[in-house]
This record gives sequence, C-alpha cells and structure tokens, in this order.
Amino acid sequence: MTEQTITQGRHEGLLAGQVAMITGASSGIGEAAARLFAQEGAAVVLMARRGDRLRALASEITGAGGHALAVPGDVTQSGDVRRVVEATVDRFGSLDCAFNNAGYATVEASLHETDDEVYDRTMDVNVRGVWNCMKHQLPVMLASGKGGSIVNTSSTAGRYATGASVPYVAAKHAILGITRASAAEYGDKGIRVNALVVGTTRSEMIDGAVRQFPHLEQAFIAPQIQKRMAAPREIAEAAAWLCSPRASFVTGVAMPVDGGISAQAKAG
Repeated sequence: MTEQTITQGRHEGLLAGQVAMITGASSGIGEAAARLFAQEGAAVVLMARRGDRLRALASEITGAGGHALAVPGDVTQSGDVRRVVEATVDRFGSLDCAFNNAGYATVEASLHETDDEVYDRTMDVNVRGVWNCMKHQLPVMLASGKGGSIVNTSSTAGRYATGASVPYVAAKHAILGITRASAAEYGDKGIRVNALVVGTTRSEMIDGAVRQFPHLEQAFIAPQIQKRMAAPREIAEAAAWLCSPRASFVTGVAMPVDGGISAQAKAG
C-alpha cells in the first residue's frame, strides 16, 4: 500500500474502485453495509437467502447511480458461495474486499436444554459460513496479485460469556480464531483479515427476540456504556473502514464496536 494510494482514498469515496462481496445482505448490518459500501464507491455483490429482498436492494443501489449485483445463496453451502464469487469476478473482474456478515442466533437457553439441531445450525451458519466464504474468496484475491481485505462479523459473545446461548458463544469465538489464524497465514501475501466484535445491534433477529421475550430489551442495553443498541449503519461504518486503504496496516484485529462493553468486561 503506497502513500499515494492512501492519500487518494481521502479525496474519493472510502472504497472507490473496489469490488466488495457482502453476505447477510438482505437485512440488518449487511443491508446497511451494502448501501454504505456502494455510497463509498464500491461495486457490491450481495448474498443472502432471500432473493427478492436482495434484488430490491440491488435495484435501489443501481437506481442511485451505484453498482450492485444480487446473487441469492446460502453461506452454509460451499457451492452457493463459489457461485457468488464466480459471479463477482464475471461481472466486475475482481474481488477486492469481503464482509462476511451472515449470522444466526437463537434466544438464550441452557446447554443441556439446547437441541442438537440448534447447535448444528448455529455452528453451520456462523462458522462454516465464514469458512466457506474465505475458502472461495482467498484464491481470487491471491490470483489477482493485489491482495485484499476480509472482515468477519463476530460478537461480544466471541470475547466474553454474555448470557447468549452456548452454541452462539462458541461460534463467535471460533470466528475470531479463524480470523487471527488466516491473518497470520496470508499477511505476507497482501491480504488483511480482521473481525468486528459487535455489540447488540437493532435487527430483525433482535427485534423478534425482544417481542418474544420483552425482558431481553433491558438485558441487551444494560451492559452498554452508551445505554442503547447500535444502529446497523454504525457497524457497517467500521466494516467499511477495515476494508478500505485507510486500514492498510491493520490485520488480525478483533475490533470492538460494542458501545463500551469491552471497557467494562473482565478479561477472560
């Protein structure tokens, strides 16, 4: 990364000229990231299972003058991810950065009361999903010779015992392990890999949990120094920065975007 490249990034969009793949893009953080990355100059390729919502979002972005491609798929299926990466290269010629954000969680439950199916689904989406994405994204970035940037979505549950379900805590810890190990493995090849340690964020999933269990609203807010949940855009801003040239010397980081939870939590 040259000083000239870094300087140019300050005068154009944060992600000007880049091609970005975003998973979990049909709602919440992923949807906010799709809009933001496009506003910052990236061509965005959107992946999620809900094709109708993806296509509507891509149409919105292109209607505003951006570049977007919707490719529905399931991150737990390696073939789906490969198809999205191939479509990215076919349409835009490269893959410069990726925000592997798709996730799955259930409401709190004791380990002995958690069904095996819940464990399997939680690990499949959160861990295998990131694995599948990186497995197909990395070869394209390596082949380009330009390097790249990958951001994976973890959680405060990946750092601390937050009261979330045990499978979710385990999955989000695993994402940090994958991030650190791959950052070390690919750093000398120009590929940066980082993770966001996300605090509770307003989303369909969180709103649904609160409707089902109203006491969770206060439980989610109480640990925050700012005493509120994040807006999806606030998380997307951090992902955009990590993907951008401005974060050129940042890799292997578990970056808290958590409203201050990490400032108060005891180290584990």
